[in-house]
Amino acid sequence: MAIKVQIPSPLRSLTGGAQEVQVDAADVSALIDGLESRHHGLKEKLVDPDGNLRSYVRIFVNDEDVRFLDDKKTALKPGDTVAIVPAIAGGAAS
Repeated sequence: MAIKVQIPSPLRSLTGGAQEVQVDAADVSALIDGLESRHHGLKEKLVDPDGNLRSYVRIFVNDEDVRFLDDKKTALKPGDTVAIVPAIAGGAAS
């Protein structure tokens, strides 16, 4: 089943500039593996060497943060939209 994945600007160099790609996956873990097989280098941007989601990346399934669902085991179904959102850090300059 094809899942739409929205790619943030900082990662689009790995998708040939595409802002949205489609991946067949039953859960978020399989989606990450599918992204890696089609767009080499994405997985290391999303998960750490232990396979955990990186702290500075948020993955949303239909506007729900997977960290508050079943993390990488969050199930996906046809019509779902996944958004990859890098955390933005910053502060006030003085």
